[in-house]
Amino acid sequence: MTSKKTAILGLNSAGFNTSSALLLDGTPIFAVEEERMVREKRTRRFPNAGIRHGLKLAGLDIGDLDGIAIGWNPAINLEAFGAAYSGRARFLGEIFYNVPGGLMQLAKRPAGDRAEQIIHLDGGKKLHIHYIRHHIAHAGSYFISPFDEAAVLTLDAFGEKECVHFAHGKGNKLESLWTQEFPHSLGSFYSTFTAYLGFAAQSDEWKLMGASAFGNAARYVDRVRSLVSFKDDGFELDLSCFNHYQFHRPGLYTAKMEQVLGIAPATDGDNLGQDHYDLAAAAQAVFEEIYVHLLTRLHARTGCRNVVLSGGSTLNSLANGKVVANTPFADVFIPPAPDDAGCAMGAASYLYHHIMDRPRTYVMRSNYLGPSYSDTEISELLTSLGIRHAEQADPCRTAAEMVAAGKVIGWFQGGLEFGDRALGNRSILADPRDAAMKDRVNALVKYREGFRPFAPAILAEKVDEYFVGAAPTPFMEKVFPIREDKRAILPAVTHADGTGRLQTVGAQQNPLFHRLISAFGEITGVPVVMNTSFNVKGEPMVCSPQDAVRTFFSSGLDALVIGRYLITK
Repeated sequence: MTSKKTAILGLNSAGFNTSSALLLDGTPIFAVEEERMVREKRTRRFPNAGIRHGLKLAGLDIGDLDGIAIGWNPAINLEAFGAAYSGRARFLGEIFYNVPGGLMQLAKRPAGDRAEQIIHLDGGKKLHIHYIRHHIAHAGSYFISPFDEAAVLTLDAFGEKECVHFAHGKGNKLESLWTQEFPHSLGSFYSTFTAYLGFAAQSDEWKLMGASAFGNAARYVDRVRSLVSFKDDGFELDLSCFNHYQFHRPGLYTAKMEQVLGIAPATDGDNLGQDHYDLAAAAQAVFEEIYVHLLTRLHARTGCRNVVLSGGSTLNSLANGKVVANTPFADVFIPPAPDDAGCAMGAASYLYHHIMDRPRTYVMRSNYLGPSYSDTEISELLTSLGIRHAEQADPCRTAAEMVAAGKVIGWFQGGLEFGDRALGNRSILADPRDAAMKDRVNALVKYREGFRPFAPAILAEKVDEYFVGAAPTPFMEKVFPIREDKRAILPAVTHADGTGRLQTVGAQQNPLFHRLISAFGEITGVPVVMNTSFNVKGEPMVCSPQDAVRTFFSSGLDALVIGRYLITK
């Protein structure tokens, strides 16, 4: 079947957390991290499962696609490292790689923002593959933003060469303004301190951010700041203290860093002492200083009032919540998947709008783009497994009543969220009024560190009653202070520093979740629920009804509301 609409497949297939996204006429109809499909957290597998699901959903064959966009341009790597890696094919399939590598050595010119490959298929069809520069793919988040014009900042550990990128988006075009190359990387700076505190780098940065709330930054901030030199636009790291750029390295930091900081690395991130909490706070503070410096310089270049933030470093929700207060920007858009998984959508959007010159018509208001399942499919599965399930006249009310009664429940509805955060379709829900609920959920369900906070999901129309200076935050992408008079009401979601990682829920964004929170508010007088992702430690968020049922019965959840059905233990 040939679609009348322009079909673009976007892929993040380089590195970990691979993903796929399918756009029809610029509108995403499907997007998913491959880990959710194959049940392997942060998988590096090529995203075949996601591709198959998306194509089936659209009624397309791979040959029907008008373009494939990949969020990495290997031509840049071939140009830089071709002499080492492209001399000959180790097996005949590598001719796909070593022939372009050899030709590029003859061309003697920069690779640019993209490379294109055309593969001819049987039947006269062709695969047009566009390899988009990594930070351009991140910056492609501009095209799904609500802004007609915006400055764009992308930050991560590394791309092909760059780790910081300034851009300017206007209409359906994106212009690169400035880049900073690896190894002077904000992502690597933060990952190094993640490792220094006994956590896993490029995985556990959330833990550093959570731990920072328990510390006094003033004790170590001058020492941490001494590792960074601020430049006109960017910054430089003191590479005598960092090892992240060394190919053969014993770790991410050197002995000199230990001397500068005056504190030994933590051996167990699960049991930090106060000194290490203070160091975490200092690392977060300097991260925020660099963030603000970059944003201020970007504003000076563009004069824009709006900014789009993307790249793995912009998952730092604590820093994100301070952007409007601490920079000249008035409005911020951060996509639900700003990390490399989002490059699938960003690359596809860049191909469709910037390269193909198609107009923008889509704004991302919600991210429920993954697999969804009908009530019939759910009921048939539960019946086949012999699981008793009761159909509910009003599942939202049922869930709200159970949460208000102190139950911890699984909530499975609609399409899977695209991005790291569960936003009301694959969620574990609990009562934020119960101070013991955080420890209970950690002990019985999540099995994670006690210092990591849980998020408050609140009705969008009530946010100003509970938070200070909060903006619409549909993707749980920013942290804001909870009003002092509300903190005692919401102890389970109030972090040690009096903040909450906010999710605002609008009636149009997620009608069912909005109805559930409204019902909880009617019962309790508090229009907020505690929301965390539906998974246990070490596993991806649940995707299918099978995943939900297995996780329910293998954890301490009290009940599961799945579609219109209620399961209890």
